[in-house]
Amino acid sequence: MDNDFEIIGIDHGWSMVKTSSQVFVTGVKEITTEPGMFDDVLELDGKYYKIGGVRLEVRDVKIENDNFYILTLAGIARELRKRGKKEANVFIAAGLPLTRFGVEKSGFLEYLTKRKEVRFYYEKEMYQIKIVNAAVFPQCYAAIADRIQNFGNKVVIIDIGSWTIDIMPVVDRKPDNSRCTTTQQGLITCMRSVNDQCVRQLGAGIDESEIQHIMRNGTSDIDEEYLNIIKKEITDYTDRVFNSLREYGYNLKTTQLVFVGGGAVVMKNFSTFKQKNINYILDVKANAKGFEYLANIGLKRR
Repeated sequence: MDNDFEIIGIDHGWSMVKTSSQVFVTGVKEITTEPGMFDDVLELDGKYYKIGGVRLEVRDVKIENDNFYILTLAGIARELRKRGKKEANVFIAAGLPLTRFGVEKSGFLEYLTKRKEVRFYYEKEMYQIKIVNAAVFPQCYAAIADRIQNFGNKVVIIDIGSWTIDIMPVVDRKPDNSRCTTTQQGLITCMRSVNDQCVRQLGAGIDESEIQHIMRNGTSDIDEEYLNIIKKEITDYTDRVFNSLREYGYNLKTTQLVFVGGGAVVMKNFSTFKQKNINYILDVKANAKGFEYLANIGLKRR
């Protein structure tokens, strides 16, 4: 292997895993026998895992089993393939919610680096990596770290993820840690509300993948009765997000707001609240790219 290393940012969402160039569903399921097809299949220690498909159920922490470790390896393989490598020394740059950062940081770092050298197969291609180290950064901040110097005197960043919403005020281009907030009102709660209403009104639910498609694109060719319910529930969700910001004391007509994360496109597509002071960073990979950016800065200072 080369003496240098690849910094790979990984955003471990409960719906999607993101690297700087890749996005895939946070799904992993062990296959008990050798599969006939190897698309999205990872092999580690003689066991086979299907990556993607149906997302994992949300749990209190991500380190209680090997699922997110397997997903990390899948993310590394997909990113290395994009970079034209199959062997590499790897520095993992990851993230955690703002207000859980201090509590979960050490455990997550230990989890990500528990094996220093790993040989595994992804889609029948062998990858041989050495985990040289890892760093964990606050998500939300990472998404705007490379542009924070361009902000005004006060900006509020709202990172809407799968399970959590991080709210981070930035004052004089520095995060105000004393007012950072994390709530468990991410997009999964919206999708649950959509399905509750579909079952209640029409007698059947709808796949989350279809709901996510509508969230991203604003429309779909599905049955109009379902589409109307979905659009209404997503719009109601955006209203709840803005109401939460009001409850935290932010004037929505005067405060500069920047939405990031997977929910930024939802807020842009479905919110009825339109103001010049509201902006959107629509790149769902912004946090993963930010983790790499911050890791590069930290390593240069050593």
